[in-house]
Amino acid sequence: MPSSVMPSDASTPRTETDQGRILIVDDKRDVLTALRLLLKTFVSEVHTATDPGAIPAMLEEQTYDTILLDMNFTQDASSGREGFLWLQRILQKDPGAVVVMITAYGGVEKAVRAMKEGAADFIVKPWNDADLVASVQAAIKLRRSRDAARRQEAQDDPPTKTRKPKRGTQRDAVDEPSPGDFDEIIGDSPAMQEVYRTIEKVARTDANVLVLGENGTGKELVARAVHRRSPRKDGAFVSTDLGALSESLFESELFGHVKGSFTGADEDRTGRFEAADGGTLFLDEIGNIPMPLQAKLLTALQRREITRVGETDPRSVDIRLISATNQPIYEDTQNGDFRQDLLYRINTVEIQLPPLRDRGDDIVLLARHYLEEYADRYDTDVDGVNDRACQKLKGYHWPGNVRELKHTMERAVIMSEGRILAPSDIVFSAPNSPRPSSATLGVDTLNLDDIEQAAVRKALSKHGGNISRAAEELGISRKALYRRIEKYGL
Repeated sequence: MPSSVMPSDASTPRTETDQGRILIVDDKRDVLTALRLLLKTFVSEVHTATDPGAIPAMLEEQTYDTILLDMNFTQDASSGREGFLWLQRILQKDPGAVVVMITAYGGVEKAVRAMKEGAADFIVKPWNDADLVASVQAAIKLRRSRDAARRQEAQDDPPTKTRKPKRGTQRDAVDEPSPGDFDEIIGDSPAMQEVYRTIEKVARTDANVLVLGENGTGKELVARAVHRRSPRKDGAFVSTDLGALSESLFESELFGHVKGSFTGADEDRTGRFEAADGGTLFLDEIGNIPMPLQAKLLTALQRREITRVGETDPRSVDIRLISATNQPIYEDTQNGDFRQDLLYRINTVEIQLPPLRDRGDDIVLLARHYLEEYADRYDTDVDGVNDRACQKLKGYHWPGNVRELKHTMERAVIMSEGRILAPSDIVFSAPNSPRPSSATLGVDTLNLDDIEQAAVRKALSKHGGNISRAAEELGISRKALYRRIEKYGL
């Protein structure tokens, strides 16, 4: 039977001064007692239930700011099956519900599934008290923001608005995304069509997105496409390359600092989180940050607040997070190089970008696009690519992906002596190169910058754009390699 603590009238309106009404569902009374004692000083009301079967009736009587739901009841306890079932039923009953899942059987796969199916957060027993309280407070804020957005939408849309058709009707065929709907991204291959569909689905939500793909596949373009189609489109889109941040500047860049907090801090500075407040924060190369900094990033995401360097009082932030990496992040998690709890927080929805070599005729579409762009920029007469040149483009494996194609077409436009590009105008980086050395670089110069650039190109080509392997081949760190890629525009 359910037990309630501090019951109240369900019709009582919720106000911004209320600390929140929460429901905790767990079949172990000692867990309910511990959570109630922990949370009662932070929220207005704590209701509890040992039987998940009581949830529908309790939702009829009350509106909860947050529901803490155990995943493991009596049936097949370790699978979490019942937890997923009740999560679905809660969201069917109240689509705006904010549910935090709790389990003694943690794992990144289960956590990711919970977040994808609509949970707002995921807590593993035994929990850390401070983190749990922070998660509950953040969840309450999320519920309030959802309710406010829903009220605003109701004001903007009159009651006579045409009802949205059910799935499978004629409207679905009209809403199917097409390449023309994504002017910022070029391509109509089946792989890219799948990317477009995912962008359309996730953009309308506030779910965190992880974009995976090799270097040069256009991960930031996808992030911007999500932002432009989201309710946050009028807010800022703030992009940060985490791979280029040193450990000493990490907190200052992301969270900001106050004047005098360290040598060189001559004035207050707003960090990237605050700059993106109300909009979207894009964290590129998230797989490259060291473990200690991962913990600081996780804390900020869990609590939805940051503390500037040199300050003690936290500042609340409201961001939509999109992350990207070219690293094998799941392997890094298994190897202990990337935190599991951070991974499941950033990848509610994944978008896997295909490499250019798997995109078929998109290669020619992109080549012609860049041909027009550079012909206009350099005011040349080049205005086409012949069939044999197109076949050459499609036959190359493109280790640098779209970025490499862009540079290839720029060079071709500049160097071509005719109006139509021929195969001889298309020059690629040498494929399958051996380990770079002074004898094999193929650079007819002793200029150190030219030799270094050739070595970086060949290492990236050999390892298909994989930064970690290319850096290892060159005997430098990943950060050092990123600096050289930026230096030479690769």
